[in-house]
Parts: sequence; structure tokens; C-alpha cells
Amino acid sequence: MSVAQRPPFSVDSLEAGTLDVDSFDHEAHVYLAWLFLEEFPLTEAIARFSSALQRLTATLGVPGRYHATITWFFMLLIAERREAAASNDWSSFCRDNADLFSADQNIIGRYYSEDLLASERARGTFLLPDKLAA
Repeated sequence: MSVAQRPPFSVDSLEAGTLDVDSFDHEAHVYLAWLFLEEFPLTEAIARFSSALQRLTATLGVPGRYHATITWFFMLLIAERREAAASNDWSSFCRDNADLFSADQNIIGRYYSEDLLASERARGTFLLPDKLAA
């Protein structure tokens, strides 16, 4: 699946834990965050998305995979960019925010050190960035 194509996921499928986890890659995470932000106010979207991810990782037997700082960071960044966007459709969002999907650009690494992200504190609770964005 290419970026800008709507992944086959929904808010309901994540909250119910019925999505295809084999297809739940980084792009799907971004898409679902975008959907939650489309459907709910920011604080509710973060709370619901985080809870759904935690339930999913617990169900899959990998609760340690959930990372609060990364989840919140992307939710806040996506919300900020949605607010600034001329258009709120998924294709436009993808086109205008390619850095959110590129492993080469490592957007989170511009804000957070590897040590901070590897910490248990960062996994369990949202921490502010420890680097200045370049």
C-alpha cells in the first residue's frame, strides 16, 4: 500500500481490537491517529488512541510495545499539522507531510535523544522533547 491510499482501518476496528495486526505498520498508526483526531477533540483523541493501543498490545501479549511519548508526540504533531493544513483530506495530508512517513528523515529523532526514548519513563508517560528541532 502506498502512502495516501487509505489503509483498511477504522477507529472502531482499533478500539475493538479487530484490525489486521499484520498490516498495522507505521503508516497505519499515522492514519489511525489522523482518524481519531478527525473524530474527537485533541485530548479525547489522545486518550482513546492511547487506550486502544495499550489494549491491543496487551491482547497480543506485548504490552511493552506501547510507547506513550512516541504516541503522544505523533498525535500532537499530526493535530498541529491538521490545524495548519489547507485541506483535511488524507491524500493531501500525506502529500504535505511526507516526513511523518519517512524512516530516512527520523522526525522523532530531531526532538528526542535515543536514550530518552529508550527509557521506561518515556514508555510509560509522555515526556517533553530533550532536543531542539533542527
